[in-house]
Amino acid sequence: MANSQYKPVAHNHAAFIEKAKQRESFQKAYDELEEEYALVKEMLAARARVGLSQEAVAERMGTTKSAISRLEAAGKHSPSLSTLKKYAQAVGCHLEIKFVPEHA
Repeated sequence: MANSQYKPVAHNHAAFIEKAKQRESFQKAYDELEEEYALVKEMLAARARVGLSQEAVAERMGTTKSAISRLEAAGKHSPSLSTLKKYAQAVGCHLEIKFVPEHA
């Protein structure tokens, strides 16, 4: 056991998603979560821009790291507007919400 070395498994996420999208049930679930994933992507990008850890954001928001972890996990729950505002402020941003007309 002492001689065993960690060998990471290769993973091509884009190829995995493309293959999974061939299944109708996956495609439907993926499409339903598109907005949640977009929100999480924005949150993670904002936190990365200012170089903060989840712990630091939690401290600024007056909550716990586990709460931030749940907040940054797409599809787990829908955060309140108040929570999103606090997160935005903690990462040096303001929250902007838009209604975008559907394509005709």
